Amino acid sequence: MDLRRLRLRAGLSQRELAARTGIAQPNISAYESGRLTPSPATRARIAAATRMRPSRLAFRMRAQVIAAAERHHATAVRVFGSAGTSSDTIDSDLDLLVHFTDEATLYDQVGLTEELEHLLGIKVDVISDGAPGAERIRNAVLL
Repeated sequence: MDLRRLRLRAGLSQRELAARTGIAQPNISAYESGRLTPSPATRARIAAATRMRPSRLAFRMRAQVIAAAERHHATAVRVFGSAGTSSDTIDSDLDLLVHFTDEATLYDQVGLTEELEHLLGIKVDVISDGAPGAERIRNAVLL
């Protein structure tokens, strides 16, 4: 994954990322620009330092998540499960409950899931509020 994208997604400056990882800020800049290539161990340190709980990540990237949902004919994006109750960890997935419009197809649900996983860099489960059993999801929080 692109190191700059990881850093920006986590809301960190190069200086903040340097402090978290112990990597000099000029090296962070060089990695992002492609002037230097980080070792696999360095990439792993940067990736670990930029990981966020799915609940924080979803709300930080709220506008992009909603825009992706709209492209796939989905509205009323809600977070449920551990991310909805803020009991998630950095290893949790993100569970979303959405309303698909009449124009939506199964391809929209699959496409939305794939787009959000790429955007957020985590596992995402997208459930239609029209799916059997969806009415039992009580702790969904509007994104």
